[in-house]
Amino acid sequence: MVKKPESESFMDIFAKLGHDLKLPNIDIDRVLEHHRKNLEALQKSASATASGASTLMARQREMLQENLSEITDMVQSYRVPGNPQDMMAKQADFARKSFETTVKNAGEVAEIVKKSGAESLEILRQRIKDAMEEIREGYEKRK
Repeated sequence: MVKKPESESFMDIFAKLGHDLKLPNIDIDRVLEHHRKNLEALQKSASATASGASTLMARQREMLQENLSEITDMVQSYRVPGNPQDMMAKQADFARKSFETTVKNAGEVAEIVKKSGAESLEILRQRIKDAMEEIREGYEKRK
């Protein structure tokens, strides 16, 4: 019975190709470590973004509950009989408070989004900086 030669591994095939093409040796472990760090940075960035989204959703839920409570209070105050001037004053006051609350809430939401995005971006920016340093060090070692 003829013995079949064991098939070469994928890495062996690439190593042979690199040798045949006279390419410089590549430290596969270093390349894999570099990409592992990239994936970790992406995961941290995604976690920061998800955390920001969670904070945003919780705060929006609180804002909605506060607004519904204010609306309920306003509706109940309309049930009390009063003259038209008092009703108009209450409506104007409610409109003013609603506008102020909306502006304040929009600013707060924008700040949460900004903070979350900045944190996520800083994680990626730092990884790019580190990756460039790793590449530079690798290049200088070859000289």
